[in-house]
Amino acid sequence: MALFLRFASILSLTSLVTSQLVVNVKNKGGDLIQENIQADIPNDVVRLSFQRLDGTLVSILIDFQTETKIQRLIVLGEQERDEGRYQVVCFVSKFNRNDFISSDSMSKLRQKNPGTIRTPEEDLGIEDHTMNLAIDPKKSSQFSKHIETMCAEAKTTTFTSVLDIKGWSKGSNVTYQGLMNFAHRLNTEKISKCSQVSKSSVPCACALDVCIGWYPCGLKYCHGRDPAGKIINYRCGIKTCSKCHHFTYQVQDRHFCLWGGRS
Repeated sequence: MALFLRFASILSLTSLVTSQLVVNVKNKGGDLIQENIQADIPNDVVRLSFQRLDGTLVSILIDFQTETKIQRLIVLGEQERDEGRYQVVCFVSKFNRNDFISSDSMSKLRQKNPGTIRTPEEDLGIEDHTMNLAIDPKKSSQFSKHIETMCAEAKTTTFTSVLDIKGWSKGSNVTYQGLMNFAHRLNTEKISKCSQVSKSSVPCACALDVCIGWYPCGLKYCHGRDPAGKIINYRCGIKTCSKCHHFTYQVQDRHFCLWGGRS
């Protein structure tokens, strides 16, 4: 509870300096989840946060300047298993700026009926990610300046992938090898799933899903005519989507994957 209150307090302070949208979203199972979406125009970022039904706190930051998406999960311990601690895991990936509306467009969105339950127009399914690299949040500015702050508690559990490194290096002043110098290779593809490991202190492959039930994934344009009769296109709304990300990553002990490697 104390962790949740701290999380809520951070959101409250952040909302003072950003444009904020709070939406009620019905997931595929019919459950209601409240999402908080914030646009920070000076830093050109969008933040999205919500609490899952299992208590997991999800925070997502999209850095448009570096085309980086940071997804942080605070996984709470289960009381019936006498787990008093929580885990913080960060997944850092290359972001396609066409997958989300800009921070400027996001800041202009308003709700006429805040209590309305939202459902997305399009389900984009699930995308698999094999996170075979670890990065140190304190040495992560080459990817995004926001990683160090957002993933400070995930000192050894901040992950990315070779595919993401290749994506960042294209059209960048930093080469693939230059970015690889800030990452540490993992054996994610070669080790057993945590659900198949019985021994402790043996690295295994864990898995987590991050599902976003509703988000503005694009702008809608309509056709019209200007005063002179010329046909023009104008922005007339937003397109909304839902999408899941399935992350497979390495942990040093199966006890750090007590859900058994499932999502």
